[in-house]
This record gives sequence, C-alpha cells and structure tokens, in this order.
Amino acid sequence: MTDETKPQSAEERLIARYFKPLATHPGAFGLSDDAAAIAPPAGCDLVLKTDGVIAGVHFFPDDPPDTVARKVLRMNLSDLAAKGATPLGFLLAVALPQGTEEAWLAGFARGLGEDAELFGCPLLGGDTDHTPGPISVSVAAFGAVPHGKMVRRAGATAGDRVVVTGTIGDAALGLALRRDSSTAKRWELTRDQQDHLTSRYRVPQPRNAIAEILRAHASAAMDVSDGLAGDLAKLCRASGVAAEIACADVPLSDAARMALAKEPVLIETIVSGGDDYEILATVPPGKVAAFKQQASGAGVNVTEIGKVSAGRGEARFLGPDGKPLALAHASYSHF
Repeated sequence: MTDETKPQSAEERLIARYFKPLATHPGAFGLSDDAAAIAPPAGCDLVLKTDGVIAGVHFFPDDPPDTVARKVLRMNLSDLAAKGATPLGFLLAVALPQGTEEAWLAGFARGLGEDAELFGCPLLGGDTDHTPGPISVSVAAFGAVPHGKMVRRAGATAGDRVVVTGTIGDAALGLALRRDSSTAKRWELTRDQQDHLTSRYRVPQPRNAIAEILRAHASAAMDVSDGLAGDLAKLCRASGVAAEIACADVPLSDAARMALAKEPVLIETIVSGGDDYEILATVPPGKVAAFKQQASGAGVNVTEIGKVSAGRGEARFLGPDGKPLALAHASYSHF
C-alpha cells in the first residue's frame, strides 16, 4: 500500500476537511508538511504574538463556535495592530474534548476562514489534540513592520496626549449581561443595546486599519485587553512616566452610557473590566489632530482622554468630582 492509498487517521481527516481550505498561503504547503516557511517583506521586521482562549474562562461553552474562532484570531490581530504591524499569517492549536460535534467544528472553521480572509491573515499550520478538559484554542500570529518601526509600550514622554480608539467598557458590560441577564432590565437597555454589548464581548473589533497611521504618529501604544486602567499603568511603567485621565472623557457607547447612568458604580467595571481590544496610544500634542483625522478616514474614531506627565508608572483616573478613583482592581488578571 502506497502512502497515497493508506487510510487517513481521524486527525488527518479533521485537518483536511476543516483547516486545509484555510491554508491559502503557498508557504503553508497545504498543511502537508511539518512546518510552514514564510519570509517578511523586504526591509521589514517580523512581529510575533500568541494568545488563546479556554471555554469557561474566555468564552461561554454555549457561545456560537464561529464567534469563538473570530475572538481568538482577533485578539492576536489586535496586538499586531497596536504594534503597527501588517498581518502575515497565523498558527493554530486546538484541543477538543471527546465527542465534540462536527457542527461545532464546521462553525468554528467557517468563522476562522471568513476572518482570515477579511484581515488578510491566512492559516499557516498548527496542531489538533484531544483534551479531558474544556475546549482550548491558541493562536500564534505573525506580522511585519518596516525595520525598527514597531510601536512599543516604551516611548511615551511627558506632554504626550493619551488617546484610545472606539469605545471602552462594552465587553465588560457584555460579560456582566451574559452572567446575569436581569441586569438588562435594571439598566433599562433596549434589545439593540443588549445585543451590542454582548457582541462586543464575543467578537472584538481589531483596529488593523490604522496600523500604518499609528506608526506615523504614536510615541507608544498597546491594545486594551485587560482593562484601560491596568493597561495604561503598564504602558506608563514601560515608559517611565505617569498619566492622568478624566473618566468623563473616556468614550462610551450609548448602551454603556445608559448602564452607567443607572448605576454610576459601573465606572470601575468600564475602565478596568477588560476585553475591549481597542488601541491605547500616546501621541505628541502636535500630531493628535492629524492622527484623529487620518484614523477617522480609515473608519476608526479616536478620542483624546488624558495627558502624560513626569512620573514612575502611575495612571490616575479622575471621577466626576475631579478626585482620583480608588479602583479595587485596576485590571483583569488570570492569577
């Protein structure tokens, strides 16, 4: 019996059916080899990132499988965007419990393939395993930036302005809704507002459209994954500076504004809850207007929310009374 006529293993059939169609890059070799081979564009550095999700930790076990796929890929794309990088491709590792239904895999592969095409980030390879625990999915994403131009957390200087893309807090409020649907009534949310918050938790919106614009204007940047307050503190520590933010200037969706109006204590959830996957950046004052205008032209709203000052890693958030908020937890932590 030749190699071509030998029966495939269950894993080989799974890969051929669900993941081989996603491996469109020639360097993936149709997933027929042990590894992929790619080269960054001339004059560029590779930017490497890995992140993953686990059922019951990062998503609910009954979440639609296509949203699970989109979330894990977009989490990684968000980090590439914050570094000013253009996506090149990704590796995928999936651990599935015994008895995972074909319908789940089909939905997962469909969502993954649609986003891989949408963001120009093809599957290059990976691994599939069985696990006695919950579903686990990890992605390692690769991007490219012009040599020496990656936007780092370090680089902010006193006088820079602090800006964020999109809106903050939607995902954290969406998670609260998923945990307790009765909060929608308490916050007096419309069905559209509920759907907005839930979708923001399930499917992030990475800001890859402004990667090049970010490189041209930002002195430092990172994506907001663990909460605006905690992530800004990380950026400040890396840059050796401080920052002060007025909570009233933090951009909110209509749904988040409604919830906050009903329960003002939600401001802590909004600024520290995590899963926003927006870009947090510091920009020299003379570049803020151009940055905002160019980002808007790319379909991304940017809001100035504060200022960088001399310091040692402090990030202060001021409440409506102008006094610093005492946050019980500045950011989400797995540990």
